[in-house]
Amino acid sequence: MIQVNEYFDGTVKSLAYESPEGKSTIGVMEKGEYEFNTSQKEYMTVIEGELVVLLPEATEWKSFKKNETFSVDAHVSFKVRSNEQSSYLCKYA
Repeated sequence: MIQVNEYFDGTVKSLAYESPEGKSTIGVMEKGEYEFNTSQKEYMTVIEGELVVLLPEATEWKSFKKNETFSVDAHVSFKVRSNEQSSYLCKYA
């Protein structure tokens, strides 16, 4: 079953689903800055647009564009800046 998720007053929305590869979400972010918490390891791939990310324990923001992936460990928080409407695929491990 597909689950609809909405965060930050509707400025981030995603659809969660399970495939033979495991649990994933595909989502869209409006322009803005967001902080997320993880419960499992996540691999995020930018589909369209750009996500600028401050990973845990990092001191500098790093930009990820179309088809680029970053990972975040479980049980941490990280910040994401979207300078335009952007979409992503998040796979959970």
